[in-house]
Order: sequence, then structure tokens, then C-alpha cells
Amino acid sequence: MSPADDLVRAVEAVLFAAGEPMTIEAIRAHVGSEGDLRSALAAIEADFAGRGIALVRRGDRWHFETAGDMAHLLRRDRDEPRKLSRAAIETLAIIAYHEPVTRAEIEAIRGVQISKGTLDVLMEAGWARPAGRREVPGRPLTYATTPEFLDHFGLSSRRDLPGIDDLRAAGLLDPVDLAIEQLEVANSDEDA
Repeated sequence: MSPADDLVRAVEAVLFAAGEPMTIEAIRAHVGSEGDLRSALAAIEADFAGRGIALVRRGDRWHFETAGDMAHLLRRDRDEPRKLSRAAIETLAIIAYHEPVTRAEIEAIRGVQISKGTLDVLMEAGWARPAGRREVPGRPLTYATTPEFLDHFGLSSRRDLPGIDDLRAAGLLDPVDLAIEQLEVANSDEDA
């Protein structure tokens, strides 16, 4: 066996035994700094393509997961789906699209105050986290999404979030929002 094969086997073993997705640095801490980890990960990913499990990248973390077309076989014990309030869903969307964002900024975008419980629910779910303090008077706490958020929604990064055109095509925009947008376009045409 070549050293490259040994590295691929070592990376595969570390990822298989890992309890959570791992960064390249975390993998390197287990297998050593010798060799090209990105090439090893690409080789493992190719080797598992089309099989019952797949090596996937979520953000900057790698892990094995059940192939999407096989997941139905494992759904014997169903977890109770997490029900979020409309306020929590709106708050999560604002955090995802505007992170890092302060509570005051979330409230300004939503147009209403949010209860502390809303942010607590999102942090308890593991989808939002404190992301430091803004360097302005009062030093407000900022919030951002987590790797668990990306993993839960099947995103590689925040760049994979749907844009306005994607949301419109899926019929997910509120008719009131569309009417307001059309009114703004009409007003800008009159001003021109």
C-alpha cells in the first residue's frame, strides 16, 4: 500500500468514528500533517458516491451520513418535529440572511419586538448562537447561525440560501409582500 492509500484509510477511519462533523484541522490532528487531506477527502467522497452512505461537506466540516435515497429505511422511531412559531422562523431567517445581527436590528427588520424566549428557542435548537459584541455604544450582542443550522437544512454554506427569485418561483413569498414590491416598482417608475 502506498502512503496515499494509508492516508485515505486513516481519514476514513477518523471520520467514521467521529461523533460530529470534523474540520480539516481536526482530522489533521488525528492523522498527522503528512499528505494532502483535501485529496484524501475527495478520494473518499468519490469512493462512497452512489453507496448507502456518503461523505458530505457542510460548511467547513466533513462527515458521513446516510445517502438521501436510503434515509427512509432508518425512520422507524420518528422524532417529534420541532415546531417553531412564526416569530422564531422570521427571526431565524433574519439571522441567516443578515448575520451577525443584533437583537435591535432583528426587531427593526421585523417591525416588532421579539421576546427573549424566541432567541432562546433558536439557540436551544442549536441553529443560532451568540457571535460576539458589536463595537458600538452599549456593545450589543450579535447572533449568527451554526453549523447545525447548515446541516439541518442541507446547506453547504450560507451562500446556498435561496434568493428572492428562488422564493418567488417556489411560491413562498407572501402576496402582501409581492403587492408592496409591485407598488414600490410602480412608484419608482412614476418618479423617473
